Amino acid sequence: MTWGVSVHALQNSDRATEMSSRLERQLDELLASTSEIAVNQIIGNAKVKVSDITHDSSKASNGVMFCCIVGENVDGHNFAKVAVANGAVAVLVERRVDVDVTQIVVSDVRSTMGYLAAELFNRPSEKLNVIGITGTNGKTTTAHMLASILRQHGWSTSVIGTLTGARTTPESTDLQRILAEELNRGSKAVVMEVSSHALALGRVEGTLFKAAVFTNLGQDHLDFHKSIEDYFSAKARLFTKQFTSLCIINRDDVHGSLLIDTISKDKEVRCESFGLSDAKEIHADASKISFDWQNQKIETLMGGYFNVMNALAAATAAAKLGVTVSDIAKGLAAASAVPGRFESVNAGQPFSVVVDYAHTPEALQNVLLAGRKIVGSNAQVILVFGCGGGRDQLKRPKMGDIATKFADLVYITSDNPRHEDARTIAQEVLQGVSNVSSVSSKVTIELDRRLAMSAAFESAKPGDIVIIAGKGHEATQTIGADETPFSDVEVSRELLKVAS
Repeated sequence: MTWGVSVHALQNSDRATEMSSRLERQLDELLASTSEIAVNQIIGNAKVKVSDITHDSSKASNGVMFCCIVGENVDGHNFAKVAVANGAVAVLVERRVDVDVTQIVVSDVRSTMGYLAAELFNRPSEKLNVIGITGTNGKTTTAHMLASILRQHGWSTSVIGTLTGARTTPESTDLQRILAEELNRGSKAVVMEVSSHALALGRVEGTLFKAAVFTNLGQDHLDFHKSIEDYFSAKARLFTKQFTSLCIINRDDVHGSLLIDTISKDKEVRCESFGLSDAKEIHADASKISFDWQNQKIETLMGGYFNVMNALAAATAAAKLGVTVSDIAKGLAAASAVPGRFESVNAGQPFSVVVDYAHTPEALQNVLLAGRKIVGSNAQVILVFGCGGGRDQLKRPKMGDIATKFADLVYITSDNPRHEDARTIAQEVLQGVSNVSSVSSKVTIELDRRLAMSAAFESAKPGDIVIIAGKGHEATQTIGADETPFSDVEVSRELLKVAS
């Protein structure tokens, strides 16, 4: 398959059940084998047999250990009775609960359950080549580029990330089960996106990475991390001996440079870097890039100048894993365009249309600069974008500033406003423009995303480029509690066909 983790790992429940039954472990033996955790107390029969582990009470069944996560809004301890009613034979808790099954009391369920799951599934990451990729932008594209290279190298490879599930990085119980299933079906490698949320919330505890890749750090998720320093600190956790001994870092990024300096002090972790100076004779348009690297011509069907850095990240990681330069070039040439990542939409119109997931200030600037390189100074860069509701509000004015600086025409629209008012979000975007009156002729607020896209297409002249940013691969639009079908790519095709 082209995208994501295997169908077996996520959908074949019968096979997963069969695998779990073969991994049945006696609880006291399982705990004794897991040196990374400290048990405060065992209540009940420690010799009960466990065959699976979950954090979701609805997925509990006979032989399962249920993990009671204390979340920001929901406390898993309140669902222990439901899990036991569904067949759970043990619960992992931070405090005693009123259930008649074995209870393992620990100080922090989140940081414990990953190690328990890893041990239950026989430490699958230690038998696979697991490569973790983190950074604000470029994770998804880099992951799929690297996976294509590793397949060319002869390794059966799957990807876990933004395009494969509800979370970029699955919860630790699910992740260890997926890795075990990948190993069981013969995979040699798994390339996975590792989000800052995953690192902060312990989702990769118990996972050993053959290599860890850092793409960049910009402003995002400050609604969760509260500060850039905390955001970077979460990302930096991946580049420690707890998780890996090989780090591949973007030296052109200021935080990447800082990370390199930090890693160099750790004798147990090896650091390799990549940067734009590694590439020569760079050419990029809306649908492909090419450059010279290690005396080899590199070409890939992914447009946008910024994708050169993603290709360098994938190529450098592959080289340090032992892949030949020839196979790296072939793997990148074979890589398919990633849905919603500088995805070109062509319905015969005389101008370029690109859909991109850019939803951070840095990503938006990158796609706009890539668009300018494609069309030059004599054509227009036209932008359609919005900012999501219920997310980092501080980036909205920054994105407004970038939009008006680097685009010739800007249509500010709705982008999953969720429970916020879309017009209020649009006004917050405009707050970043130092002199709104001076750019009023180039900025239009149209909250109906379809109408905004239509207006952008009507404004486009031959040779221009229209960039539709923010949603990328997403197939829905969330307004209030309502989620309705909406794909930027499909709506673009519909509008362009009508116009032609």
